[in-house]
Amino acid sequence: MSVEIKALALDYSSSEAEVELRSLLGGLVGTDWRQALIGRGYGWHVNIGTLSTGITGGGAGTVLDADQPEFLLSVPTGYCLVPLRFAAQVRVGLQTTDSHVTEILFSVNSSVAWDGTSSSFVTETALNMRTNVTGASPITCASAFNGDITSPATSTFDLARKEALTDVQGTAATVNVYQMDLTYEPENPPFLIGPCCVQGYWGGSIATVGYAQLTFLAFASSLVSSLA
Repeated sequence: MSVEIKALALDYSSSEAEVELRSLLGGLVGTDWRQALIGRGYGWHVNIGTLSTGITGGGAGTVLDADQPEFLLSVPTGYCLVPLRFAAQVRVGLQTTDSHVTEILFSVNSSVAWDGTSSSFVTETALNMRTNVTGASPITCASAFNGDITSPATSTFDLARKEALTDVQGTAATVNVYQMDLTYEPENPPFLIGPCCVQGYWGGSIATVGYAQLTFLAFASSLVSSLA
């Protein structure tokens, strides 16, 4: 990817776009572009769930509920979010019969930011990946929605998904079910231009408890559009 960025800068060698790109990367056009942006203070990390207290998935505690995500990253107009690594770990509920399903889903609504609605949720704080940067993230982060959000209530596309099916061999009392996890770490990540929203879900036939660690870049979307 660093080679592609260097080539792009050369293509714009006499334009304002190259100046903006070099400014954004701190002149480090030849290095890994993700790490260069983290070094400039554009990298963020947020934890979903704390210590041994996870988020019970599925809205109602069972199946996935589109308007009650387990986590949400809302991107306002004027900003761009680039996912670097999204990881979720789910403690699968006690299975009692055949064909129980457990799911994890990361998805995007590409045209709508969160409107702030829901009767019950937890506000999360994203921390800068350059630890001496103390300013607030431009991305609104929230989790544990137990009341419906009005918008966005749907997804435009999925980033990643995992699904597991219980197959009971013998009696339910002999079933062993372990942790289920999903890691999304794209080689070619999407540039999510606000207003938009990333939603994370987990749940299934039986209530599940999970955690997530979300790492992403966030910067002014004008720095993307100027290179188009």
